[in-house]
Amino acid sequence: MKRSHRIGLDQMVHDVATIHSLPMFYTRLSEAIDHPRSSIADIAKIISEDQGLTARILKLANSPLFGYFSKIETITQAVTIIGVLQVRDLALALSVMDVFAGIPETLVNMEQFWRHSLAAGLAARHLATSQRESSLERFFVAGILHDVGRLVMYIRDPDHCLELLERCRDTGELLYLAERELFGFDHAEVGGALLRRWKIPPRVAEPVERHHQGLRAEHYPREAGILHVADFVAHALQLGNSGEPLVPTLDQAVWERLNISCHYLPTLVQQVDATFNETIEVLFGGDGRG
Repeated sequence: MKRSHRIGLDQMVHDVATIHSLPMFYTRLSEAIDHPRSSIADIAKIISEDQGLTARILKLANSPLFGYFSKIETITQAVTIIGVLQVRDLALALSVMDVFAGIPETLVNMEQFWRHSLAAGLAARHLATSQRESSLERFFVAGILHDVGRLVMYIRDPDHCLELLERCRDTGELLYLAERELFGFDHAEVGGALLRRWKIPPRVAEPVERHHQGLRAEHYPREAGILHVADFVAHALQLGNSGEPLVPTLDQAVWERLNISCHYLPTLVQQVDATFNETIEVLFGGDGRG
């Protein structure tokens, strides 16, 4: 297929990033966190202005995923115990879920999309834990956001995306490779570009951008590699679907670079299975966001 008349990466991302912008409260939250004179009370006050978000963060903080023994009852406690940056990461993921609600079912089932995204987030967090990484919520959030570029493509160029979806279902091609052939870039690159335009930290944006090319990440190759493996696990478990008809190939070089034992994979699968349903219940009341 020729792609000379297709939408370019910058053009595709610009319009969507402007129309589907993050809520103002998230911008204020980021500015407060980055300001050296902000206190935990200041940060908690901003989060508390969004009651729905506050409730979901507190439910998540008290879920088995975090494993705290004492109950976290206030956002101030959550910020203190979980950490300022970690709470911001959770707020980001939850905000993006709200921003992209309501995409037509002809392109993607949003419940299934977020189920797949959450499975990848859980797999990334568990894998990062086994790798003794710090700031685990950045992995959880990167997993939840790893396919957000696909939503941008669905919004910006639905006709060509539908054409690709039907083609890949018929031929068995990997969707992200077909995206590159048609557009000159794939959904991972679109997602990274969107997050950068939203001024999301590179520690989240670059792994999202490179989750199909983990070894090409310039600054965060380990994070991109972990996300690559997490995406593979989420597909293999068939927990949700973001549009990809096949299980993407696991890059053996990424696996070896992370030095993951082959004996760990069944454990990772069990960990995702054990936390998936309860985390879905916490975030969505049992369903993905439709």
